[in-house]
Amino acid sequence: MGVTEDKMKDFPGEVYSDDTGKANFMVTSIDKLANWARSNSLWPLTFGTSCCAIEMMSTASAKYDWSRFGFEVARATPRQADLIIVAGTICKKMAPVLKRLYDQMPNPKYVIAMGACAVSGGPFYYYSYTVVKGVDTIIPVDVYIPGCPPRPEALLEGMIALQTKIKKSRAYVVDSPKKEEK
Repeated sequence: MGVTEDKMKDFPGEVYSDDTGKANFMVTSIDKLANWARSNSLWPLTFGTSCCAIEMMSTASAKYDWSRFGFEVARATPRQADLIIVAGTICKKMAPVLKRLYDQMPNPKYVIAMGACAVSGGPFYYYSYTVVKGVDTIIPVDVYIPGCPPRPEALLEGMIALQTKIKKSRAYVVDSPKKEEK
């Protein structure tokens, strides 16, 4: 029993078919398969601090339903998450907490900066000494989503852009410990 080639368009490898048009076997590299699986099973850790968090909650609701794109249940602990969505203003007092949460996430980990405040400090940066000028001064960011606040469609587009980035990335190579020479 084969699968038609049009249903396999998202598969990262090559699909070989027979005379009937059904796929008999698929060939791919382990890196492509791992990146495909990783990009379609992201578990976000939400870090919403202001009005962008309301738009982020709306994106997870039934109308937009980010679960259909592979962003399943939002996790409450960083040890179970591999994506952190920073939505809103980050103050200098919150910066160490955000850094600690990021450090507790397992590798590979990804970051989305959502909204003008998370991207550049927003309008509050110029009128307050406590606002951080962009979350990228604290942790590395993979995708920036501008807006004040950005619509749920913009967040979905940013999440899909992150999926595309993950699918094209190289696999993480773990170095083995070096043996000491005598």
